[in-house]
Amino acid sequence: MSKGRVKVGIVGLDDMLGGGLIPGSICAIIGTYGTGKTTFSLEFVWDGLKNRENVIYISLEEREDRLIGYMQQKGWDVEPYLNKSLFVIKLDPTDFELANNRIKNELPNLISEVKASRVVIDPISLFEDLFETDADRRHEMFRFVEGLRDKDCTIMMTSETDKNNVFSSRHALIEYLSDTVILLRFMRHKDLTDVHLALEVVKMRMSSHSREIKPYEIESDQVLVYSEANVF
Repeated sequence: MSKGRVKVGIVGLDDMLGGGLIPGSICAIIGTYGTGKTTFSLEFVWDGLKNRENVIYISLEEREDRLIGYMQQKGWDVEPYLNKSLFVIKLDPTDFELANNRIKNELPNLISEVKASRVVIDPISLFEDLFETDADRRHEMFRFVEGLRDKDCTIMMTSETDKNNVFSSRHALIEYLSDTVILLRFMRHKDLTDVHLALEVVKMRMSSHSREIKPYEIESDQVLVYSEANVF
């Protein structure tokens, strides 16, 4: 394993990433419903907490109590970390002014204030939805991401796929702004009797990485990525 990496906390995936994410980089987890985007981000959070890091989780979808409940269902004792090293913030994406202001203006200050080394935004696609035009979305997202790069933290963002293209995020933007892109998807046998989950590291700047498609499973207490196996 390479030194100085930030582990996602999923062994097979960290192997595919050459030991983990580059410190200070931005990672996008892209997938359709049911592929485990939030689960992957929670594994990233828990790995940070175990390493005594401060973590911020911005949720635009799930309530705080539900996210904490998911973690507790995995057998993780998160109570001692709440509002000490784990800060969960639920935003209402329908309130444009509030969500836009808190993500763009308050988040960078909060990162500095609590000295967070890991930040999750789940899903960033709901924030992207706030902007009416592609030009506005592109301008605001570029400015937002560049501001985050000034902070000493590693960031994970999740995004739904485009409804017509399972290989692209909803607005086909975040994958260009991110340093690492991990694509989650369903794969079916040609006879349609079995459905498998598979992932690939589509992109990783500043590092070599596996380019193979690998199967994974989401179990009650962990995610298993079979980095040595083939999909079928």
